[in-house]
Amino acid sequence: MLGAMARILVTEKIADRGLDRLRAAGHEVDVQLDFTPDTLPSLVAGAAGLIIRSATQVTAEVLAAGRDLVVVGRAGIGLDNVDVPAATAQGVMVVNAPQSNTLSAAEHTMALLLAQARNVPQAHTALVDGRWERSRWEGVELSDKVLGIIGLGRIGTLVAQRAQAFGMRLVGYDPFVSAERARQINVTLMDLDDLLATADFVTIHVAKTPETAGLLDAERLAKAKPGLRIINVARGGIVVEADLAAAIASGHLGGAALDVFDTEPTTASPLFELPNVVVTPHLGASTREAQDKAGETIAEMVELALGGDFVPFAVNVAAAEASETVRPFLPLAERLGALFASLTAGASGPLEIDYQGQLGGYDNRILTLSVLKGFFGRISDEPVSYVNAPALADAHGIEVREVATTTTVDFVNLITLRRGEHTMSGTLAGHNGEPRLVAVDGHGVDLPPSPHMLVVRNEDRPGMIGVVGTVLGEAGLNIADMDVGRSPTGAAAMMVVATTEAVPVEVAEALRAVPGIVSVHSVDL
Repeated sequence: MLGAMARILVTEKIADRGLDRLRAAGHEVDVQLDFTPDTLPSLVAGAAGLIIRSATQVTAEVLAAGRDLVVVGRAGIGLDNVDVPAATAQGVMVVNAPQSNTLSAAEHTMALLLAQARNVPQAHTALVDGRWERSRWEGVELSDKVLGIIGLGRIGTLVAQRAQAFGMRLVGYDPFVSAERARQINVTLMDLDDLLATADFVTIHVAKTPETAGLLDAERLAKAKPGLRIINVARGGIVVEADLAAAIASGHLGGAALDVFDTEPTTASPLFELPNVVVTPHLGASTREAQDKAGETIAEMVELALGGDFVPFAVNVAAAEASETVRPFLPLAERLGALFASLTAGASGPLEIDYQGQLGGYDNRILTLSVLKGFFGRISDEPVSYVNAPALADAHGIEVREVATTTTVDFVNLITLRRGEHTMSGTLAGHNGEPRLVAVDGHGVDLPPSPHMLVVRNEDRPGMIGVVGTVLGEAGLNIADMDVGRSPTGAAAMMVVATTEAVPVEVAEALRAVPGIVSVHSVDL
């Protein structure tokens, strides 16, 4: 159950501080480092969370065995070893730690760049073997050389900053980065072939996808500037290793420095036989600081996922990253969804979510997921997460529509839900951004969306407020907050009541039996 103590299976070495965080939250941390592919399915059975690094293969079979899984956490960036589509289909959130090793990867790129330029490991090996080969390992300066950067994300940008300090001229290839953004980091954008024909060194900083696998093959390498040297600390397989080895052996390319390989671990490659190639065994994230950050980050993400909260680094949730303007509205959106599900029981038609004011100018997909999470959390018999909420909407045949406008009348920001004849609106108010319910079915109200609420429709006649208060008081229920909703005509024909405890079914039935009460909707968040 989300939020309760859960068993979390850990199959690879994770920083102790991350695991201690999960234990402190009340979870059972089950560390099982001596597993095999055959034993993993039985180990994952009954676990709500699974934390891995790069060695554990989370296949569709493993996921199927983990019927209670809520989240799979990868303490690092790459997810080559996780069947993300199968996890998504099963409603399992997949999270990683995308920022934990960016600095380490950028620094290792610079280390390999310098090692390749100055032949550091080759000269070291010769000297400790008793050979003083000073003339053989003459290098080149980085200053005034052209560095081509393939991929201008976080790591590529950090490399650009550091290479600039060495006096290098920067060109880049990234179809998702604007020319203006590239200019801000002093990079001139080019298409890939032009970059290869211009650069003296090339570093790679893109994810391995169907589009980037084999990106640098024999045909493309043949177009490269003679003497080009390639550094790859991203993912193996982006450069075709056999083609790279052939291009270096022929003398067309000047050399390479590789930290990643198509198959890992690997201890044999034609690249290893070439004297102008530097290799390391996937050390890009292998710093104490990166491992600590990855362990702590993934523990935080898993804790959030098990608590049913917003998870910034969920990779299989649309718009997992929310802007600072949008993020404070996530709890409000989820509560509105839950309240609205109770109010609209039996209604049909599409669910429309309207974002007004400043919110209307932002990407609000994560808010929509929060609304759906709250809505289906009230009506579904299975745990609802950001991952499976859209699938539940499809399964229920509910079309979800988003509407956005930057104009609003009474509030800076407003979220309004509509379905059938029902509407509900909420906002954040005051300096502390307190959530407020401000309209229900066209009736203006003003109170916080509380864990236990009643929406009471009544005939517009004196004494109705007292009747409701009497019934609740006789049942021993305290009223925490209450507002009388007024329609545009001024008729006080609705009450929204927040109680300190859940309203029992028999009390709601007693209210419905009172003359003048039209309907009673109860919700327990």
